[in-house]
Amino acid sequence: MDIEFVRSRFIKHFDGSTGSVYASPGRINLIGEHTDYNGGFVFPGAIDKGMIAELKANGSNKVRAYSIDLKDYVEFGLNEEDAPRASWARYIFGVCREIVKRGGKIGGFNTAFAGDVPLGAGMSSSAALESTYAFALNDMFNLGIDKFELAKIGQATEHNYCGVMCGIMDQFASVFGKKGSLIRLDCRSLEYEYFPFDPQGYKLVLLDTLVKHELASSAYNKRRQSCESVAKAIGVEFLRDASLEQLKSVKGTVSDEDYMRSEYVIEEVQRVLDVCEALKTGDYETVGKKMYETHRGMSKLYEVSCVELDYLNDLAKECGVTGSRVMGGGFGGCTINLVRDDVYAPFIEKAKEGYKEKFGKSPKVYDVVISDGARRLE
Repeated sequence: MDIEFVRSRFIKHFDGSTGSVYASPGRINLIGEHTDYNGGFVFPGAIDKGMIAELKANGSNKVRAYSIDLKDYVEFGLNEEDAPRASWARYIFGVCREIVKRGGKIGGFNTAFAGDVPLGAGMSSSAALESTYAFALNDMFNLGIDKFELAKIGQATEHNYCGVMCGIMDQFASVFGKKGSLIRLDCRSLEYEYFPFDPQGYKLVLLDTLVKHELASSAYNKRRQSCESVAKAIGVEFLRDASLEQLKSVKGTVSDEDYMRSEYVIEEVQRVLDVCEALKTGDYETVGKKMYETHRGMSKLYEVSCVELDYLNDLAKECGVTGSRVMGGGFGGCTINLVRDDVYAPFIEKAKEGYKEKFGKSPKVYDVVISDGARRLE
């Protein structure tokens, strides 16, 4: 992503003046899927793809915003009734409103932004956009908001202005990201810890199936209900507090389906902890093994995979890829793969050819590197 490109567009649209440039990344989640609403752990990292924005206060109470990628310009005020129609602009408006609601004093500004987070591939382009503006406005107007609150501002923007009831992980990873580290976030206490992730001799690559099955939201709600009812049967607040022994003790009193869903979650909470331990000693083989276990659990127990994802996961195994799994909620999207350098080229070639032969299109390939979170560039 090029600062100079963003700056050239800012100068063109806003009378030749320049402002300050900020960036925030998208994210991956190495392991820990469907654990967030069960009070467990997630294990995200910021990536080297994100959003870059230039901003300059304009002395008015109006925001003048230009989306470089969409070639679209919008103006809006800072009051609730000024909400813009354009969906992309609502992210910026929402961040402004959430800051104002918290007592932050901001004025109007000019801004242009662009991004290289692939849309719809599960790398959280929206969180990158929210974090860029939350960080930028905090810095520009000297608001003194702490990083956790910046992440919560992004999350509240999704809830209140974009109609998405997301958890905190995406915005958290975008704000707190650190080069060469993944972050274990406890979704109940919001405590977090950095773990080293600098796999020499390996690449981290996402393969995008280019499918999104419509099941996702209703299936998500159903699985959430399964987990809640089993937690209640066991007598714990969240499945994160349950053991497999406790789960076995309620077998027969809960449905087979609810039992299966809960088995996956309890095992997945433990897998995140196992991966953290493995990374302390640079044991990437164990990390990979746990990724395959997650995929199997999501496919067979939680049943949120699909034929395209399973195909890419099987192919990864055949090609000797160290670790592979579906990333995100499921029913489409990407697999995340930990691939040794010597296996990388033949794996990618085989995945493209085989997938095209079977499904009539080639998967998109995204190499990602774990990078820093929200920051001012210049």
